[in-house]
Amino acid sequence: METSIKSNGINYGLYLGGALSLLTVIAYAVNLDLFTKWWYGIGLMILVIVFGIISSMSSKKLLGGFINFKGAFSSYFITVAIGIVISSLVSYMVFNVIDPEAATLLQEKILDSQVEMMRGFNAPEDAIAQVVEQMEKEDNMFALSKVLQSIAFQLIGFSVVGLIVALVVKKDNPEA
Repeated sequence: METSIKSNGINYGLYLGGALSLLTVIAYAVNLDLFTKWWYGIGLMILVIVFGIISSMSSKKLLGGFINFKGAFSSYFITVAIGIVISSLVSYMVFNVIDPEAATLLQEKILDSQVEMMRGFNAPEDAIAQVVEQMEKEDNMFALSKVLQSIAFQLIGFSVVGLIVALVVKKDNPEA
C-alpha cells in the first residue's frame, strides 16, 4: 500500500473523527433526545460512508486515476476506522468523565423511545416488558467494553459497504 493512500486515509479519518465528535458534542449540549432520533443515527451513518467514498476517490485521483481494489478499500477503511475510534473516544469521555449522569439519562431516553416504537408497531405488552427488563439489566452503554464492542460492530458493518465502494472505485491501469 502506497504512502499516499495511507496518508490520504489518515487525513480524511481525522476530518471524519472531528466531524462526528463535533456532532456528538453538539447533540450532547443542545438536546440529549437527538441521540434517540432515527434520522440522527442515519445521518451519522451516511456521513461515515460519504467520507469513506471521498477518501477512496481522492486516493484514486492521487494515483493518477488508477487504483486497485486493495488500495481503494484500504483508503476507505483507514478513514472509517480512524473516524469511528476518535468519535467513540469523545463519546466515552463525555459520558464517563465529563457527565456520567447524562449517560444514565440517555439510557432512560433510549429505553423510552424503544418502548414507544414497539407500541407504534403494536407489539404485545409482554414482549415490551421483556425488552424493558433486559435493557434495565444492562450496564452503562458507554462502559469501555460496550464502546469497544460498538467499534467492532461498526467496523464490520462499514467494511461491507467499503467492499462495495472499493469494487466501484477500483480502476486498474491497463499499462501496468
